[in-house]
Amino acid sequence: MMKKIEDPAAEAVVSWRSAEEGGRRSGPPTAPVYAATAVFVRGEDEEPQPGRPPSANHLSVLLEETSVREDGSRVCKVDFLVRDLATPHLVPGGEILVMEGPRVVASALITTVHVRA
Repeated sequence: MMKKIEDPAAEAVVSWRSAEEGGRRSGPPTAPVYAATAVFVRGEDEEPQPGRPPSANHLSVLLEETSVREDGSRVCKVDFLVRDLATPHLVPGGEILVMEGPRVVASALITTVHVRA
């Protein structure tokens, strides 16, 4: 199990969906570094399946929580198992949908990018 993201690609504010919204039944993950799949939300794509943009490729994402905000969202370090595939899409204000299987469990709004395409 990974314990820390030493050199994150970015930072983001992550909002975890409640179980009623289709999110994790156990709430936000408690592991030091959470690994899942994710897709970048692109432009004004319509969603043919709830929470899944049609043209997005799934990437393996790593999230390390650094703080909890007053509204319950989490500030996280973000990285990817294959960073080169994600780097061209990393922009401040960009959105990532965090998935567990076909379910969207969280959305992440990129606040800071540490790598360049």
